[in-house]
Amino acid sequence: MRENYKTVGENADAEIIIQKSRFIGHAARAETEQEALEFINSIKSIHRSATHNCSAYLIGEHDSIQKANDDGEPSGTAGVPILEVLKKQELKDTVVVVTRYYGGIKLGGGGLIRAYGKATTEALHASGLVNRKLHHLMKVCIDYTWLGKVENEIRQSDYLLKEIQYTNGVDLFAHVPAEKESLFIEWMNEITNGQAAIECVEKQFLEFKIT
Repeated sequence: MRENYKTVGENADAEIIIQKSRFIGHAARAETEQEALEFINSIKSIHRSATHNCSAYLIGEHDSIQKANDDGEPSGTAGVPILEVLKKQELKDTVVVVTRYYGGIKLGGGGLIRAYGKATTEALHASGLVNRKLHHLMKVCIDYTWLGKVENEIRQSDYLLKEIQYTNGVDLFAHVPAEKESLFIEWMNEITNGQAAIECVEKQFLEFKIT
């Protein structure tokens, strides 16, 4: 299972005008090929009167699924440039559609490649890229006498305290990067003199915006 990867944040659009042609880039996250195709078809439905709706997507930990579609533009001038931007950005599980409304001036092969690449870049910028990092939600069960010290130590660390539950004792829940689980357990045992019960209760991805 992958632990860290980069992808798009929110679904977003961005428009540029080049030689009177409108290029509208649409970016979204897709974790399956079916999701990618549904997004592409939704954009085609919205922009059914457009001259072209070109697209590309990368899906899977090792980019095992990747497709590019020129949708009527000269071969290799639209879908592939979109895909290359996704690869250059090292994105995962991402789909982009670039809609073109022809403005009457031909751009030539090189011009089309640059236009579709730029429209893709602008759409990704509008979406906001994020790092998704696998975290383990660690449950730390302690006696009330340890609460102040343990809570303070966690809050001053790089770990993310999610919540505190009060029962017969105290249960603290903290998000810990997957690769640091053993270090966290050792640290907790050191702080509490081995008097804490510690376990991983859930694995989930947290998202961090890339500025």
